[in-house]
Amino acid sequence: MRLVPAAVMAVTLGMLLAGCQTRSVKPESAAPAKPLPQTESITRADSEKPATDADLWTLTRQHMQLPLDLEHPRIQTQINWYHRHPSSLQRVTERAQPYYHYILNEVLKRDMPAEIALLPVVESSYDPFAYSHGRAAGPWQFIPGTARHFGLKSSWWYDGRRDILASTEAALTYLQQLNKRFDGDWLLALAAYNSGGGTVSRAMRRNREKGEPTDYWSLDLPRETQAYVPKLLAVAKLVRDADTLGMTLTPIDNTPHFEVVETGGQIDLAQVASMAEMELKALYQLNPGFNRWATDPEGPHQLLIPVGKAEQLRNQLAQLPPQQRVSWHQYQVQSGDTLSTIAQRFNSSVAVLRQGNNLKGNRIRAGQNLVVPKPALDATDYALSKTQRKHARMQHLEQSNSRKQYHQVNPGDSFWGIARHYGIGVRELARWNQMAPGDTLKPGQRLLVLNASNNQATPTLPVMPTRDMTRKVGYRIRKGDSLYRIASRFGVSVSDILSWNKISADTLLQPGQPLTLYVNIADAS
Repeated sequence: MRLVPAAVMAVTLGMLLAGCQTRSVKPESAAPAKPLPQTESITRADSEKPATDADLWTLTRQHMQLPLDLEHPRIQTQINWYHRHPSSLQRVTERAQPYYHYILNEVLKRDMPAEIALLPVVESSYDPFAYSHGRAAGPWQFIPGTARHFGLKSSWWYDGRRDILASTEAALTYLQQLNKRFDGDWLLALAAYNSGGGTVSRAMRRNREKGEPTDYWSLDLPRETQAYVPKLLAVAKLVRDADTLGMTLTPIDNTPHFEVVETGGQIDLAQVASMAEMELKALYQLNPGFNRWATDPEGPHQLLIPVGKAEQLRNQLAQLPPQQRVSWHQYQVQSGDTLSTIAQRFNSSVAVLRQGNNLKGNRIRAGQNLVVPKPALDATDYALSKTQRKHARMQHLEQSNSRKQYHQVNPGDSFWGIARHYGIGVRELARWNQMAPGDTLKPGQRLLVLNASNNQATPTLPVMPTRDMTRKVGYRIRKGDSLYRIASRFGVSVSDILSWNKISADTLLQPGQPLTLYVNIADAS
């Protein structure tokens, strides 16, 4: 998969902002699945049944395959961190509860090491809404390009990178391809998942030319990748030896948490929650791929529903007339209206308005009657987070090719000056180019600019309800960092950083030094 360079952070909620790198890959056929008789898993079409009477941590231990008893300083560093932060692993395992049964069983179906089911701990702290400043999203942290390569759909309504089923399938397929590429060496495959297959292959070639070993531990890899594999091995060892090491894992029963319910078409999510007698927030938690108040009219037409409520929803859907799945009402076009402004007003999209009114273009006239979709509840009643709003905004901009242009960096240019020239934000400009606002610009470098206001009107983006998404983040200082640069990157103040870490403004910052930040991840770059 994936990801742009980011700071080497501790495996905790800090991973929400730490992306990895992606390199392009060539599709290969995945290794044939070998279902284990004791681990029948839920699929998009089948109902899931309990595998054994054991809890999922016991099942995980039974199918571990990686070299967890290997003694290496990098592994011990990660284990030491957890000993200093004993509650961290417990919090992550609590967050994994709704998803771990499905993911572990999918891993075992493919005869992969059970430790792979722990990889989202490293990638996202098992938060499906995790979004890095490198544009990586979801539990497996795909960036847009790699997501498209593996068939993860992205639209105004939906982001497959956050879909539990779709992203897991893509991630496991990618990992199997990498494992095959590196002759069955899982440590090399994991390193490639983090930094890209080309990065690992080049490091191996350099070692071969020098007559040196080409195993993972002998390679000169990016600093993040050097910590990435040890993080997973440390987490897996702590899971395996939790009792003897004094670590607390939140128990997870080996029973399915959800079932797949086919909806038959687009449907208002508030209506689904009402029919299933569940909280709307809980529905979004199981279906984090949906950005809006309804499912995507183009699909997927399925939802994950708690096991005890799935049959009730199926019965309710069977009795619901198709025209009542989403409420529509008539709207008369006013002078000055555009499809874009109407879509914003009704929290919809231009594509949906065009489809619902059989429009071939965007031209409308005053007095014309349109049908527009209408949420069942007020917008503020939908359990959409700031993180989801950020995803929707970024998708909208990334997909707006008509507003895309490039700026060639000139001597003396800065992020601030370029952003001011185009009427955009510094952090947005940096994010679009997979950089941080404090990074150095080089003359001749081309920067992607979206939504510039100096030469065309700035479109109004869909307004979505918000709630606070402040998270405790572990950050390790990079070479060249300053308190001001770190504060700007994460949208906090220098005084806050000083207070949170009990340091003074005169403190000398050292590369690798850990800092604790409290970041609203919707605003962080």
